[in-house]
Amino acid sequence: MTSIEPASPWVERFASLLSAKASVLDLACGHGRHTRLLSSLGHKVEAVDCDAALLEPLAGLSGVTTRCADMEAGPWPYFSAAYDAVIVTRYLYRPLIPAILRLLDTGGILIYETFMVGNEVFGKPSNPEYLLRSGELLDLVKGRLTVVAFEQGRVDLPKPAMIQRICAIRGQTGRL
Repeated sequence: MTSIEPASPWVERFASLLSAKASVLDLACGHGRHTRLLSSLGHKVEAVDCDAALLEPLAGLSGVTTRCADMEAGPWPYFSAAYDAVIVTRYLYRPLIPAILRLLDTGGILIYETFMVGNEVFGKPSNPEYLLRSGELLDLVKGRLTVVAFEQGRVDLPKPAMIQRICAIRGQTGRL
């Protein structure tokens, strides 16, 4: 069995903003490190990934449902869904971002962390298609969500990388 990497400190930090038993979508969840964290905190988590084998170990966790879906080539399975939070880490597919933002219910929290330009010196991802531009997450939520925290730049743990991360909340105006 593959050793599961610990949850991102960014996700851990802002998971404390979630109300009790919040509904959470862990988008492109991979091995489910954040699904496991949020489930252990008592939240209802939908873990979605395109790799069914990665989802199998998550299926038995309390409060967790899984969905195998290709978010880039398949049909979008969340047209009428609403969540208290959406977690996205190490994943970027720009055409999905407006749909991701629409998933947030009033008061919903977006916790997003992925690689940015400059990461190519540290390894993969190195393709600009998968690297955020400077300040891009701020631009994407501007006028839509209220930013709680934003960071960008080099991190050294768990390994050196250039990252960008944001925590933002949908205001009282409702869904987009």
